[in-house]
Amino acid sequence: MTEFFDALEVRDQGTREADLFDQLPSALASARARAPAIAAQLQGIDVEQITSRQALAGIPVLRKSELLRRQLAQRERQNGTAAHHADSASRETTSSDPVVERVFGGFSSIGWGKAARVFASPGPIYEPESKRADYWRFGRALYAAGFRPNTLLYNCFSYHFTPAGSMFETAGLAIGCTVFPGGVGQTEMQVTTIRDLQPEGYAGTPSFLKLILEKADEMQIALPSLQRALFSGEAFPPSLQTWFSQRGIHGYQAYGTADLGLIAYESEARDGLIIGEDIVLEIVRPGTNEPVPDGEVGEIVVTTLNPDYPLLRFGTGDLSAIMPGHSACGRTNKRIRGWMGRADQTTKVRGMFVHPEQIASIVDRFEQVKKARLVVSGETGRDDMTLLVEIDGEPAADLQEKLGLAVREVTKLRADITLVRVGELANDGKVIEDSRSYA
Repeated sequence: MTEFFDALEVRDQGTREADLFDQLPSALASARARAPAIAAQLQGIDVEQITSRQALAGIPVLRKSELLRRQLAQRERQNGTAAHHADSASRETTSSDPVVERVFGGFSSIGWGKAARVFASPGPIYEPESKRADYWRFGRALYAAGFRPNTLLYNCFSYHFTPAGSMFETAGLAIGCTVFPGGVGQTEMQVTTIRDLQPEGYAGTPSFLKLILEKADEMQIALPSLQRALFSGEAFPPSLQTWFSQRGIHGYQAYGTADLGLIAYESEARDGLIIGEDIVLEIVRPGTNEPVPDGEVGEIVVTTLNPDYPLLRFGTGDLSAIMPGHSACGRTNKRIRGWMGRADQTTKVRGMFVHPEQIASIVDRFEQVKKARLVVSGETGRDDMTLLVEIDGEPAADLQEKLGLAVREVTKLRADITLVRVGELANDGKVIEDSRSYA
């Protein structure tokens, strides 16, 4: 019989949805009061009315690039040479802690002291970690991968700058594991330490564990204690799964980000990634705020109930799709198909940037148009654009001409227009396809 991390994992889906949206208004009210950037995102919105997915969809998506821009702007203003910039910035914040605005761009609700650690992701984007147990919520993923109390977790995620090492250490401690901070590099030392300590489980990237095991083969050292692994940060294709399985290691994958913590995780059923219990996950059309129907590929957008870093409709930039039904392991939350590419498909055509949101704005102008994809083709020095458009019913006589004019108005570029029937465009989340040859 399958064991579960807690009873939340086997709730009725309707109960789960009701619980999340019962908590959401008060969580948003708290975030608005304590995190200035979230207050700006919620300006003019009655949070008491955000009690459904439809209402939530009315809030603009916050994308990572916007979070970075706000953090950089606040640092520039408060670290700049002009003293009045710092004075101006401090007057704008609604937080009593200046660190909230200066370091975290107003997205955190905690500063020094209440934050146990602070991390830096590329950008740099700074993220807080509070003192709450299992802050990043990866304990659920470790448990689903077979980790249990009183076992040794060999943690080979990085412990410096980025939060991955802490994500899995705090998860292991929450379960009751002992954690060895292996970190990255030094494969020979990793081999001898694993031989000496005989850990049952590994956390890290699959490629690094493969390197360790291959180094162990070179050194003629057997590492039979390793039986399970939780991987993240890289793809874990079936070929690698088989490679580890042949060595007696059952590997599973977890998906998360430095901003949000755990988003989804794999169980022994290996039938998609199960969404974490305390987030609201949406799939939206890339470049828009608009949720897509279940099954359609789009950008993963997450609202977290984390009171310390309360991100609201945060666009991850990753593509995936909701799967039907629930996992055969017995966990009842919705599942996603895993990582399916990046949503930011911005490309440069004839010296001009074309963005997915521009294509979405063209679609919105025409009631008959249900979906579109811009295909950029040609060779070096000669760019061609074709807008493939799914239409509902017989097209109006002048639809192609009007679409061509709309493309020219929005992008300042010319494109050929090709009309196709609904369902003919691939369900892969692509809004802009760059098929140019650079040979």
